[in-house]
Amino acid sequence: MLHSTQFPRPLKRALAAACLLGAALCQPAQAKEPLSIGSILSVTGPAAFLGEDMKAGMEMAIDDINAGGGINGQKVKWVFYDAESQTAKAINATRRLISQDKVDIIVGGGNMSGIALAMAPIVEKAGMPFISTEGSMQIVTPVDKRKYVFKSTVDDDQVIERVLDYFAKKGIKKVALLADSSGFGQSAVEQMKQIAPKRGVDVMYESFNPSDTDLTPQLTKIKGAGVQAIICWTVTPAGVVFIKQAKQLGLDKLTLVHSYGFVDQRYMKLAGDAVGNLLLVSVKFPVGSELPDTDNVKSRIVDLTKRFEAKYKRAPNQFAAQTYDAIMLARIALEKGGADKAKIRSALESIHGYKGVGGVFNFSPKSHSGLAKDDIVMLDYHDGAFHLADYK
Repeated sequence: MLHSTQFPRPLKRALAAACLLGAALCQPAQAKEPLSIGSILSVTGPAAFLGEDMKAGMEMAIDDINAGGGINGQKVKWVFYDAESQTAKAINATRRLISQDKVDIIVGGGNMSGIALAMAPIVEKAGMPFISTEGSMQIVTPVDKRKYVFKSTVDDDQVIERVLDYFAKKGIKKVALLADSSGFGQSAVEQMKQIAPKRGVDVMYESFNPSDTDLTPQLTKIKGAGVQAIICWTVTPAGVVFIKQAKQLGLDKLTLVHSYGFVDQRYMKLAGDAVGNLLLVSVKFPVGSELPDTDNVKSRIVDLTKRFEAKYKRAPNQFAAQTYDAIMLARIALEKGGADKAKIRSALESIHGYKGVGGVFNFSPKSHSGLAKDDIVMLDYHDGAFHLADYK
């Protein structure tokens, strides 16, 4: 029997190469590096009321992506920070996601428009793609200064146009807009001042602080103005104060409307019997089962609602829908762009006709808000649930 030292030199080289090849074949395949999505929401502090379901919507989307094999064979790593409803903490978390965690995209702006607005210039300077899940259209405008910023919610001007469409049906021409002093509320004021004159609607404006617990002075002024309808614009519990005190002052006989930021069953329960004939403007998600079968997103809404209820033992609200959509929009962009941030940004701009659970998304180089007025409906609340009040 020959020892290895007795093999001819060419044979020894061949044997060595065969051993190396065999060792390589026996090694497990190297797993691809995961793609990374960073998120900032407020699950503590005043904005936590919305943050819980928004985080759950993201969790479901991440789980769905990874259960389906990830993105191009790469699993998704999710890095989450609680802004605690504080802009300074959200800014620190944004910088950490960019410089330390080195995520590929950020989804979620603290579930407060003011926080998302503070994050926008930071991500823009860093060239970090950012999908906001907050409402104010100023988050993504002007687009030439927000090239890397997108959002998964409807724009304030679209919501206002939809409400004024409803008012036109009812012959309502004189209204009051009671908006809070946050970025969310004041964005609505700015848009209403531009739109109402074109629609022939006379609007009086009153404001309040998000933490206010008494709106009697504002409502008394409104009562004396002889308006036909009142729109309240806030995402805070002050909106419950509005509902209750409007009833106390006899204003519930008017048409009362809450903005899309208030479509949450918990707020309705806090308002109790004062809800009365309140209307809410919303995406379709809360009333998915009542939509006509011809609606292009009904089946997706029904599916996510059932799965959410099975997992979390509660019904989801529209905020879970907008965060679920935002993660899925990020998935599409990451599929096309990989870890190249410029390509991810371009991929987001090219999304067209994507059927989410909040509506049909159409982005472009000129519009970083994907939804449209056709995605908005009017709801009311009775028998412990939201119901479709006006479809188109």
